[in-house]
Amino acid sequence: MYYFLLVVLGIAGGIIGGAFGVGGGIIIVPALILGFGFSQHLAQGTMLATLLLPSFAFAVWMYFKAGHINWHVALLVSLGMMIGSVLGAHFAQSLPAPTLKKMFGVLVLLAGLKLIFGK
Repeated sequence: MYYFLLVVLGIAGGIIGGAFGVGGGIIIVPALILGFGFSQHLAQGTMLATLLLPSFAFAVWMYFKAGHINWHVALLVSLGMMIGSVLGAHFAQSLPAPTLKKMFGVLVLLAGLKLIFGK
């Protein structure tokens, strides 16, 4: 049952990521912590490891077929993300788990409020 629930979690994260263009981590990180007992660091690291797999390749293909990808922008932002992800991972490893957990929660909350109430 444990493995089945992890696959279902991945499907939910994939649906959210594919439909809205956001990282499935918004769903997966809290679910790993609350539902599977992971620490904040373990949940974030596990979520990042899922990105190594071509999990979003099919979603990208769907957007590509519809003409909804600016490859120039995507490549430049990806370059920045490679640099930023190393810096962010280094920073996160230096934080105590409760602090990191609160920071993640604030980020998700602020993003949600901006989407709901922003223009």
